[in-house]
Amino acid sequence: MFFNGWEAVERTLMVGVLAYVGLIVFLRISGKRTLSKMNAFDLIVTVALGSTLATILLSKDVSLVQGLTAFFVLIGLQYAIAWLSMRSNTTAELIKSNPVLLFYDGHFLRSVMKKERVLEAEMLQAARSSGIASLEKVKAIVLETDGSLSVVKKSDRPASALDNVLEETERAHLAQKIEK
Repeated sequence: MFFNGWEAVERTLMVGVLAYVGLIVFLRISGKRTLSKMNAFDLIVTVALGSTLATILLSKDVSLVQGLTAFFVLIGLQYAIAWLSMRSNTTAELIKSNPVLLFYDGHFLRSVMKKERVLEAEMLQAARSSGIASLEKVKAIVLETDGSLSVVKKSDRPASALDNVLEETERAHLAQKIEK
C-alpha cells in the first residue's frame, strides 16, 4: 500500500522525465496557442494534456510511446481546429463563443446575466480585483470567451475594445427595456 518496490519508482522517474520532455517539445513546436484559454476547446485540450501526462506517469498499462502519441493527437487536433477556425467562418462559429456584455454604462444587463448564469456578486468581485471601488468608474463588464470577467474602466476615449460586443449590448438594452 505504501511502497510497491523500487521498480515502480524507477519507471515513474524515467517515464515522467521523458514524457515531460516530449510534452515540452510538442508544445514548443505547436506554438503558444496550444495552451491558451481563448475558448472552451483550448481549455479542454489543456486539461486533457494534464490528464494524459498523469496517466503516462502512473499507469503501467500505458507505454511512453502511447502517451506521446496521445499528446500528438491532442495537440494536432487543437492545431487543426484553430487553423480551420482562422480560414472558415462556419468552423469558427461552431467552435468559438462570443464575448458578452453583462454590465454597460451603469446598468446590469440582468437578462444576459441570467442567461449566462453570472451573479452580480461575481461582477463586483471582478471590479474589486481590478482595483475599482465603485461601478461608477466602470464602462462595461464583459464575460469573455474563456469564462473570465473583464472590467473596462470609463475613459474620455471611445471604448474600441468593446467593438465586438456592442451589437450584443444594443440587443441587451432592448431586452432590458422590454423586461421593465
